[in-house]
Amino acid sequence: MLERLDDAAKLTGVDPDIHRLLRTPERILEVAVPVRMDDGRVEVFTGWRVHHDTTRGPAKGGIRFHPDLDAREVAALAANMTFKTAVANLPFGGSKGGVRCEPDQLSSGELERLTRRYTLEISPLLGPERDIPAPDVNTDGRVMAWLMDTLSTLRGDFMPGSVTGKPLSIGGTRGHAGATATGVLLCARAAFVELDLPFVGSRAVVQGFGKVGGPLVFLLSSAGMRVVAVSDIGGAVYSAGGLDPSALSDHVAQVGTVAGFEGGDRIDADDIWDLECELAVPAALDGAIDDHVAQRLGARLVVEAANGPTTPEADPVLDRRDIVVVPDILANSGGVTASYFEWAQSRQGYAWEEELVASRLRKVMDEAFMAVWAKADALGVSLRRAAFALGLERVAEAIAARGLFP
Repeated sequence: MLERLDDAAKLTGVDPDIHRLLRTPERILEVAVPVRMDDGRVEVFTGWRVHHDTTRGPAKGGIRFHPDLDAREVAALAANMTFKTAVANLPFGGSKGGVRCEPDQLSSGELERLTRRYTLEISPLLGPERDIPAPDVNTDGRVMAWLMDTLSTLRGDFMPGSVTGKPLSIGGTRGHAGATATGVLLCARAAFVELDLPFVGSRAVVQGFGKVGGPLVFLLSSAGMRVVAVSDIGGAVYSAGGLDPSALSDHVAQVGTVAGFEGGDRIDADDIWDLECELAVPAALDGAIDDHVAQRLGARLVVEAANGPTTPEADPVLDRRDIVVVPDILANSGGVTASYFEWAQSRQGYAWEEELVASRLRKVMDEAFMAVWAKADALGVSLRRAAFALGLERVAEAIAARGLFP
């Protein structure tokens, strides 16, 4: 993240003082999260909430529960959110948070107590005008509902605007669940137009079949693409004629993985990158496309649905091979855009129609894509470097306007 920030600073010639400010998060809160387990013992977990920059508005970023989480990762993800919200031109800053734990080893009761205690510990940072969490890895609407209820109870007020990605019954927005996948689809369509490639009939491979990858496979297929391969932690499946997304979804619902799906041939998960196709979508965890994968990638275009799926070492290899990459801070910003819509509706106390949510999401994503594409043309650089340059310019403009206190 720091390498990409430094590169953007060189490209834009931003004020060195602003550059130095953005190399350090505004605040890092580390908390102990004691939880009474089902067997009566107390387990102490570690949690974090990081604000990277809040110049453009309240901090915005997800909460993840993962056994490998640490402070540096959370800080990097918070910085990523600063630039993601700026690229989408949303009135937010960047934050991130989470707890180091193994959520699949926790009962529902333990998970709820963990969420509520973590919320209590980070509550001084939270609120509709200060920091608005959302779901991330291993968290969902149920976790967000617990978070909102805990904060509302602590403050003595109903606070639907304090969190996004919550259930519709307590103020969630229509269209939030599939917004990230929809944004990826919109970016892919726009990139195909700019590259003068036919969208219908083109081949795609998708790594990951979770909250983003699952809906995306359906959306790509419905739009006329052939999704020829899908992988997840259990394995991968391939069909030259295209996989049936509904049948694949039913299979995953039954067995928990795409592996063993009878509608395609089994291949090794890592082999999907070798397949000749027009589009590759990493929709799992970070670091999936390293320099070795980049050297053998068979796709013409990569659209990053996951956060940080391409390593810095892979970028020059992809550039050299003329493989276009739509970066994560643009491609997967549909989720945070829908969160912005939910936050706005919660503050208004008025729910928008689903058609209005969809049309406004399309408008934000189209404008963000064209701004990044134009910046890449103007600077003569990749879309990733252009996106960070655009985001940095917008954040720097806000910092310059507000000045430094005291």
